Amino acid sequence: MKKVFKRGVMTLSVACVSLILMGTTAVEAKGPLTTEVKTQAVQKTSLTEERINTVLKEAYEKFKDNQEGKNADYIKALAIVDSKMFGITLVTPDGKVYEIGDTKEVVSIQSISKVFTAAKVMQEKGDKFIQEKIGVNATGLPFNSIIAIELHGGSASNPFVNAGAIQSTSWVEAKDSKERWDKIYGNMDDFAGTKLGFNEEVYHSEVNDNKNNQAISKILDARGRMGSDPLEATTVYTKQCSVNVSAHDLGMMAATFANDGVNPKTGKKVLDKKYVPKILAIMATAGLYDNAGDWLYLTGSPAKSGVGGGILAVVPGKLGIGVVSPPLDKFGNSVRGQQAAAYIIDQLGINPLAQ
Repeated sequence: MKKVFKRGVMTLSVACVSLILMGTTAVEAKGPLTTEVKTQAVQKTSLTEERINTVLKEAYEKFKDNQEGKNADYIKALAIVDSKMFGITLVTPDGKVYEIGDTKEVVSIQSISKVFTAAKVMQEKGDKFIQEKIGVNATGLPFNSIIAIELHGGSASNPFVNAGAIQSTSWVEAKDSKERWDKIYGNMDDFAGTKLGFNEEVYHSEVNDNKNNQAISKILDARGRMGSDPLEATTVYTKQCSVNVSAHDLGMMAATFANDGVNPKTGKKVLDKKYVPKILAIMATAGLYDNAGDWLYLTGSPAKSGVGGGILAVVPGKLGIGVVSPPLDKFGNSVRGQQAAAYIIDQLGINPLAQ
């Protein structure tokens, strides 16, 4: 019998360090959205509590028994996690929470953490800094690619690939590694409106196997793109990927973006309103690894996934969506997470590009 572990201890975890994405042909390059979610012409409706609850329940019931995908298993902890874990949380900008399923169970945040560290750097240094020092374009290559750095003139291209995320970590203003980590961790807490747990076991398993990321950081340092010691930044980056989040946490973090950078629960301004569209733009183009195009095509909504099985989606001004479901597709995105979030956006008629 598989086990589920609670917040603060070993949970579903996957390394940020080395998901190997297999090459696909044009025919094969399809994610679950192309086959499982059929978008429909939906009349715009008011987001009443009744309507939101109805669609939320429909999404859960429609996809809860889907067994497609599989847990990432290149770290031993992944194989013992319950693949049936499935929770969906919706949060409106005024702080109303709607949720169903395993919304309090936690997984490691992994690549979703990249969003918040990039936001922290943008808050400290401005949007032009991110664009000029890291970049805001998709790489067209796997997120852990070293080749992509060389092909783009020594640039990481965007803060949501590993290279750009390590850069972001290095540029957080801090006098030492401890202060850098405290600021990054605290920033994620502020977005979630609560103290997030930290998974020591995930961290230790990853920090001993992050040589590819170490190599990436040294190449970037040689090109003058790092703001601190490359190995120190890589270690802090590995820590940020080891933070635990639930669907509830992800829903609140997404709603903070939907609410112009103000946490709906605490009322704290975490990110200046002027920077929110910039972060969402990067999410739209590079948030779901090599399946970001299909996702945006069907939902029109910025989103970010992590190979821990979490997905965060933002409908600006209307809704934050958080989903946790460990089984992943070939791109490293949660199968049920994508399907549920896309269904909700479609059925509520809130695709931002269709307004």
